[in-house]
Amino acid sequence: MLPSRLDPNILEAGCDEAGRGCLAGPVYAAAVILPSTFQHEKLNDSKQLTAADRQVLRALIEKEAIAYAVSFCQPSTIDRINILNASFEAMHKAVRRLSITPEKLLIDGNRFKPYKNIPFECIVKGDGKIASIAAASILAKTYRDDYMLRKHRDFPDYSWDTNKGYPTIAHREAIVLHGTTPIHRKSFQLYPPPVQGTLF
Repeated sequence: MLPSRLDPNILEAGCDEAGRGCLAGPVYAAAVILPSTFQHEKLNDSKQLTAADRQVLRALIEKEAIAYAVSFCQPSTIDRINILNASFEAMHKAVRRLSITPEKLLIDGNRFKPYKNIPFECIVKGDGKIASIAAASILAKTYRDDYMLRKHRDFPDYSWDTNKGYPTIAHREAIVLHGTTPIHRKSFQLYPPPVQGTLF
């Protein structure tokens, strides 16, 4: 089972994002402060879990966490400041919304933009190593999936109920057939790339 924190004596908040590689929808981020003794045998990187397990763990995290917050940046912000900076901004917004100020941030990945004067540590594949980061990955993923399911009802042609905005073939073909929606990221390569070596 994953350890709750790197240092049980420090109030650490795990931070992660979801939706960075999507063609449509916001990028979501979460920040979670777990009790130092928190453990669960299934808690892991959200991508390694079933949708049902994510929902069960989300309810548990929201019940047991000392503090948690979820936020996002809209596609217009992603197009304006780029997806990397939008991911950082979404994390900053989530940390800002925490009811308790953490003493340290644990960031999934290898880069981060400092938030105020809070120390931070980047951990590559941290969502599979530290429980608080795994918890943040689950909240960010489930909240974003919920959003994309709601938007699927408005724009059913893009199959967001299954692809959640990621660049599947079906999603790219739908963009070719139906054009873009207000929640597509205009700065991304939305259409299928040309087939290399095609003879005309």
